[in-house]
Amino acid sequence: MRIVRELSAAQARRIALAAQGFAGPRPASGTVSTRHLQGVLDRVGVVQIDSVNVLTRSHYLPFFSRLGPYDRAALDRLRDAAPRRMVEYWAHQAALVPPATWPLFASRMRAAEQEAWGGMRQVRDDHPGLVEAVLDEVTRRGPLTSREVEVALAHDAPRLREEWGWNWSAVKRALEWLFWSGQVASAGRTASFERRYAALDRVAPPAHRAAWAARDTARSDDEAITELVRIAAQAMGVATEESLADYFRLDRASVREAIGALVREGALEEVTVPGWRGTAYLDAGARHPRKVHVEALVSPFDSLVWHRPRTEALFGVRYRIEIYTPAPQRVHGYYVLPFFYGDTIVARVDLKADRAAGVLRVPKLTWEPQAPAGAHGALRRELMSMADWLGLNDVQVS
Repeated sequence: MRIVRELSAAQARRIALAAQGFAGPRPASGTVSTRHLQGVLDRVGVVQIDSVNVLTRSHYLPFFSRLGPYDRAALDRLRDAAPRRMVEYWAHQAALVPPATWPLFASRMRAAEQEAWGGMRQVRDDHPGLVEAVLDEVTRRGPLTSREVEVALAHDAPRLREEWGWNWSAVKRALEWLFWSGQVASAGRTASFERRYAALDRVAPPAHRAAWAARDTARSDDEAITELVRIAAQAMGVATEESLADYFRLDRASVREAIGALVREGALEEVTVPGWRGTAYLDAGARHPRKVHVEALVSPFDSLVWHRPRTEALFGVRYRIEIYTPAPQRVHGYYVLPFFYGDTIVARVDLKADRAAGVLRVPKLTWEPQAPAGAHGALRRELMSMADWLGLNDVQVS
């Protein structure tokens, strides 16, 4: 008879927080290095990007949550300057991943190429030759934004523009399809958040160029998916099949097969957690701290909370983002960050960086019923630290 170990809900919380990089102390103020920044990405495996800038771009926040104040320009250099330590792809949503992870999405890239993702079939039918011309411009002249590609094409082939009848949206769709299908890569973003497209060999670090060029054909699709599930399992510590599939937005059937392979290998162990639906899987290398004390504001797009059913199971809080909810119907605010104190969520903090006034504004603050008294002072300290990190002079709570 096979015996499945049971983890308590508290154990699962602590394991999850430790796996996500919240179990240890933050570096001393002013000492955060590129090694620390790289360490966060290596630990979580993927950092989501989002264009909302009401507070700051979302990909900066996971590093602040785990490390405290740091130089955002240093993070930009890891993404934008050679040799790149992090690169962009559609991994969860648009996201940063280590360069070694990029080729693991080869099956996703082939699917995009075969299925004419994002309306590309219509672009190809309506504007024959446009995709090839866009790819040629990026290969020869990149890195280029979509607007710069359009200007370059208008200069290089003004007659063809009239013949094709293409416009900015067609060029943009062509570029996005080339990016999704792995034929071009992102060389970073502009200050206005426009993606800069470039040839693969201009983005991939030297050690990874061969794997990028070949889309890592040394691995089968099953092996690549198994490796992605391994990364997800290590980043979450303990997780259900549903959460493991969500981490890199993988097909559940493929993830189920990968889980089976990892269980047989001994990399994962089947466990149960009270209150969780279905079997959970524990990473064999996961830390099991007896105590975790966190004081951190966490982005709505942080990998700790982005799978909302998992967040509710772990922390007992039904957390939702309300950006797309009409203002009169919002419960907790527009851009709401959970505040962690101890080993759970104790508050939801709506935040806005008023750059003109130099103020970090808190339009709404909602405390959970179980929030301990010490959490109030901890949140004040965290808000002041965040304001200083963002170059703001004050915090104002409505």
